Amino acid sequence: MLKDSSLRGYLLEESLAWLLRSSGYRLLVHERQDPVELVSEGETLRVRGRGALHQVDVLGEFTFTPAFSMPVRLFLEAKYEQKRCGLDKVRNAHGVVHDVNENFMTGPGTRPRQRYKYSYALFSASGFSPDAQKYALAHQISLVDLSGASFVWLLGHIGTTVQSLFKAQQHLPGKSPFPVNWMRTELRRALGTSPLHLLPQPAVPDGKFMQAAASALSEFAEALRGRSAVELLLGFPSAPFVLPLATDDHQRFLEYAEARPDHAVRIRRRGTGIAAEWMLSPADAVDAYELAFKLPHHIEEWISGVEEKERRRTVEVKEQFLSTITLYRVNGAGVHTYQLRYEASSLSQAGTPSA
Repeated sequence: MLKDSSLRGYLLEESLAWLLRSSGYRLLVHERQDPVELVSEGETLRVRGRGALHQVDVLGEFTFTPAFSMPVRLFLEAKYEQKRCGLDKVRNAHGVVHDVNENFMTGPGTRPRQRYKYSYALFSASGFSPDAQKYALAHQISLVDLSGASFVWLLGHIGTTVQSLFKAQQHLPGKSPFPVNWMRTELRRALGTSPLHLLPQPAVPDGKFMQAAASALSEFAEALRGRSAVELLLGFPSAPFVLPLATDDHQRFLEYAEARPDHAVRIRRRGTGIAAEWMLSPADAVDAYELAFKLPHHIEEWISGVEEKERRRTVEVKEQFLSTITLYRVNGAGVHTYQLRYEASSLSQAGTPSA
């Protein structure tokens, strides 16, 4: 039987692919989208590396190519376990992305071909161990912590659905494995995260399992669609990590940002230690929108390490790492860019507390 934690991880990955639907990433699901780099083996997608083929469950291609760079592709992996994600998971991510980025050969008569810059983002519902964070920082693996209050609704829906699926798999005949590929395909079809004509056609289970599992997945997709106003915006700060910016209503942010694509923001920190969560809003209209995010645990532990220095360290992190946060969003055929600037001096002049 498939482990409870594995089911949670699969559902979390598909949920994140849906939440990132407007952040500039299109889902790659079949070798027909790139016959050179991608390999479809049955229902499994693999990416060519220099030394091996690497299985990938969620692979996105960024529609915007940064200046002086190559087109960007993102490996997305999610872990939903009780304990913090450890060093072994980050080491594996580094090994995969390093081997894939090395897969480029040139020489006399070599046919020119497109090259990509592959990145790796590891999402965890329980945070990351200190060693995992240090290793990821050294090797530019993005760690995204989903343990904050902003993602409780999502993790709750996943937990409920997994309970139903876990019960349903008891109806599978004999020692039949859980049909993971069928489950992913059903969710991608229901959520519209992938071109329908490219989706694999895995074997459809039958009997009581099919009825119970299909019903649970349908309810889960409907729960996500019911949060259509929710969107996971990716923020790229002046730092070696990515910020998942959560909001209850992305339309309020877009209305403000479309009129002011470059604007000053106020950043507040709530809580202490690894439980702290940060809130971001416009400096001149704090009620216009609010985005929530968490910082890596090792940064939070440093901030809270000495009580009398906590306020000063909070300001230092804002000024050094959060001075500029860039967001990209796809709207139709175009890519919109927004810059959120934290400037302590301007906030102080405006009479707003800078910390």
